[in-house]
Amino acid sequence: QVQLVESGGGLVQAGGSLRLSCVASRSMFSIDGMGWYRQTPGKQRELVASITSGGSTYYVDSVKGRFTISRDNAKNAVYLQMNSLKFEDTTVYYCNAFSVVRGLRYDYWGQGTQVTVSS
Repeated sequence: QVQLVESGGGLVQAGGSLRLSCVASRSMFSIDGMGWYRQTPGKQRELVASITSGGSTYYVDSVKGRFTISRDNAKNAVYLQMNSLKFEDTTVYYCNAFSVVRGLRYDYWGQGTQVTVSS
């Protein structure tokens, strides 16, 4: 079991920046990948960015060039630096961690942190 604690959400003007943090309750070395999802009411949860244990990253097209995901294994943490924020980035962001054990994927979720961008 992995518990994830998020922080860093808040209110920012369009064009501003926020940095989301997510700290895992156990060593990152047992986690195969981590990422950030977001979900707007009435829509499916969307993968925003992810990073594997090997350091490979993924970004959804709408955030490429604006968001950067990184991890600090020593602190069991993953971060999402969000720059040039837009009104449409407003929603709840969720930290995700997953492990693959004997071919089965196990997902763990944070409680969510609200990001609000004012236009």
